[in-house]
Amino acid sequence: MKNSYAKTLSLGIQHVLAMYAGAVVVPLIVGAALGLNAEQLTYLVSIDIFMCGAATLLQVWRKNKCFGIGLPVVLGCTFTAVAPIISIGKEYGISAIYGSILASGLLVILLSFFFGKLVAFFPPVVTGSVVTIIEMTLMPVAMNHIAGGEGSKDFGDPANLALGFTVLVIIVLLYRFTKGFMKSISILIGIVIGTAIAYFMGKVQFDNVANADAIQMIKPFYFGMPTFHAAPIITMSIVAIVSLVESTGVYFALGDLTNRRLSERDLAKGYRAEGLAVFISGIFNAFPYTAYSQNVGLVQLTGIKKNAVIGVTGALLMLFGLFPKIAAFTTIIPYSVLGGAMVAMFGMVISYGIKMLSQIDFKKQENLLIVACSVGLGLGVTVVPDMFKHLPSYLNLLTTNGIVAGSFTAVLLNIVYNMIPKTKKTLDVTRVQEG
Repeated sequence: MKNSYAKTLSLGIQHVLAMYAGAVVVPLIVGAALGLNAEQLTYLVSIDIFMCGAATLLQVWRKNKCFGIGLPVVLGCTFTAVAPIISIGKEYGISAIYGSILASGLLVILLSFFFGKLVAFFPPVVTGSVVTIIEMTLMPVAMNHIAGGEGSKDFGDPANLALGFTVLVIIVLLYRFTKGFMKSISILIGIVIGTAIAYFMGKVQFDNVANADAIQMIKPFYFGMPTFHAAPIITMSIVAIVSLVESTGVYFALGDLTNRRLSERDLAKGYRAEGLAVFISGIFNAFPYTAYSQNVGLVQLTGIKKNAVIGVTGALLMLFGLFPKIAAFTTIIPYSVLGGAMVAMFGMVISYGIKMLSQIDFKKQENLLIVACSVGLGLGVTVVPDMFKHLPSYLNLLTTNGIVAGSFTAVLLNIVYNMIPKTKKTLDVTRVQEG
C-alpha cells in the first residue's frame, strides 16, 4: 500500500514539473510589466501556483452535479491573457484587471449551460485539428527552452543544446528499455538527471530558494478592491471564450485517451469548473485558467490515466503556493532541461491529434481542406503574428493567436462543408414529402 502511495506521489510530482514552468512564467511577465515590487511579485507567483492547484481539483472532481469534468486534466493560467492583462493594468490600473477577471468568470459560468450544447460543432475533424494546432503552436516554446530560454544571454549556446537534447534522449531510452513504473515516470527521471547534469555544469542557481519567504498566506483582494470598466470586461470575456475553445480540444483528447464519450452535460460541468476557478482567482488576485495540453502529453506518454494522480498534483500545487521556499525549488530547473522534456510531451500530443484525425474520412476532399486550412492558418499566424497588427485592438487578440485562428477556421469550415449541406438536403426532402 505504501508503495502505491509513493508511485502516485511520484506521478503527481511529474505532472507538477510538466506544467510548473509555464504557470510561473505568466505572473513573472505580468508582474515585471506592471512594475510590482519583490513582495508583490512573490505573492503573485505563490497565489498563481495555489490557484492552479485549486482549479485542477475543481475540474477533476466528478462526483457532484454542478462542476468538474472528471478527467485527468490539469489547469494553469492561460498565456492568451498576458497581453490583455498588461494592457488593462497600464490603462485602467491593477484593480480593473481583477474586476474584469471576476466578470469573465461569471460569464463562463453562465455560458456553460449553453456552450455544452455545441458538441455537434466539434466532430473528430475539428477536435483532431484543434489538438494538432495547439501542440504545433506550442512546439516553438519547447525549442526556445532547449536553446536556453527566449531572450537569455546564452541563447543557442551549444551547452544548452547538448543539455536539452540529452534530456530528450534519456526520456526516449527510458521509454524504450524500461517497463512499468520506471517507464511511467520517464519524464520525471529525465528532468531530475538533466538538472543534476546542469548543476555540475554550473547552470543551477539556488538564489530564488534562499530569497523566498518561508510561508505565504493567501489574501482576498490583495491588490485592493476590484473596479469594473466596460472595455476591460469585454476584453477579458473574449479571453475567457478563447480559453473555452482551447480547453474543448483538451477535453476531447483526454476523453478519447480514457475511452470516455463526453456528453453535453460533461462539457457543461467542465466549463463551469473553469468559470468557477476564474471567478475565485479574481477574488484572490490570480489569473484566468485553462486546461494545460502539456499534461495531456504526459498522460499519453505514461499511460497513467487515474484522476487520483491529478488530485495529488492539485494538492501539491496548493502546498507549493503556501510555501514559497518549496515552490522555489522547482524554479532551479534550467530552461534547456524543461525544453527537452517539452519536446517529448508536445510531440506525443501532436501524434495523438493525428490519431484523432485518422477517424475521419479523408476520401472527402472537404475534410482534407478543413485540416489543411485550419492547421495551415494556425501555424501561419503563430509564425507571422504581426500580419494583422493594423486591425482594431479588440480583434488582435483573436488574429494574433494561432490556436484561436486555426480553431475558428476548423469550426467554420466544418459548418460550411459538413453541416450546411446536410441541412439543405433535409429541407429538400421535406419539401418533396410535403409536395
